[in-house]
Amino acid sequence: MCSNKVCSSLCLCCSCGMSAVAAVTLVRSNVFPIRTRVLLTTRALKDKPRPFHCGPAPRLSNSRFDPDGSGKPTTWDAFGIWDDRIDEPILLPPSIKYGTPIPKVNLARVGGASLQGRRKENEDRLQASQITDAILYFAVFDGHGGPQAADFCHKYMETYIKDLVAKEEDLKLVLSKAFLEIDKALARQLDYSADASPPSAGSTATVALLRDGIELVVGSVGDSRALLCRKGKAVKLTVDHTPERKDERERIKSSGGYVAWNSLGQPHVNARLAMTRSIGDFDLKGAGVIAEPDTNRISRNRCDRDENNMLHHAHDAFLALTTDGINFIMNSQEICDVISQCHDPKEAAQRITEQALQYGSEDNTTALVVPFGAWGKHKSPHLTSTFSRSFASTGRWA
Repeated sequence: MCSNKVCSSLCLCCSCGMSAVAAVTLVRSNVFPIRTRVLLTTRALKDKPRPFHCGPAPRLSNSRFDPDGSGKPTTWDAFGIWDDRIDEPILLPPSIKYGTPIPKVNLARVGGASLQGRRKENEDRLQASQITDAILYFAVFDGHGGPQAADFCHKYMETYIKDLVAKEEDLKLVLSKAFLEIDKALARQLDYSADASPPSAGSTATVALLRDGIELVVGSVGDSRALLCRKGKAVKLTVDHTPERKDERERIKSSGGYVAWNSLGQPHVNARLAMTRSIGDFDLKGAGVIAEPDTNRISRNRCDRDENNMLHHAHDAFLALTTDGINFIMNSQEICDVISQCHDPKEAAQRITEQALQYGSEDNTTALVVPFGAWGKHKSPHLTSTFSRSFASTGRWA
């Protein structure tokens, strides 16, 4: 036995046949003094790990993105952050560019659902697609006065955005231009079409662009919404354009329009439209109803210091786009909680649309659910329904 206490400790570990893991456990349990713990840890880490399977040892690689030399990309789960039920590869170039592992958002896993409800027809539309190698496109449109405006947006919005991103780097500017251009294009179609839609036809539009799996930009007009679920909490990315907002109400009045309240206490532009911005509604353009969207960017780069302006896959579970058939009956946190209980985004989209109808919504209900890195990580408690839900469809929830 060596006279030195540190050496004695090391010898003791070796003579007992102690494994590297056991040695590290003793080190962390403060059984040995600090110097002894340092030496034990060093020695333990140098020991080769014992494999849990038989056969030849895997060939190792110097690349952190291909550690076992298999030629397959490292999955996000290998970094110990993504939920262990999900096995998605990381995006290598963006991960290098932004200095953080970024998982691939697979369009096949995006959930979407739309139910007619008690309406005569479904005027809602939804869409998810890849417009460039780096940019994914997600959108919901809620038509009114007929489905014509929503159909037009569903058919052409992606094309306008795709043309613009080829010339413009700023995605907020891309969305602003696309909304205004598609509004003008719809007006031209109504002017020249023999089977023209009524001038009262219009649509909300909520569009999200995801670049490199980490830069999220949202643009919207009307009262369809986008929210981000972060650590189980709802983060609103859009604000409804309604006459209830003082700034929008004043803008309508200064443009020559007026706001009137119906018997339920709901304000409408010129006693007709429940929103102050939309695609279409050309009979109310002179009253201040515009197609210029509000835009919001959630990105992560070295210049960002505010965490609320960053997309964090370790904390952000999903993006949800919803129409007013859901929003008028469920608040943002309730939407976040219901989706968080679901096993996958497809189930979540179906459940949230059905839940709104069960709560008393009489409108079309549409939801698009895009999973991020923390999907399934933050579970919400079981939700309970109340009798007051049957009366809630006449109100507007935060």
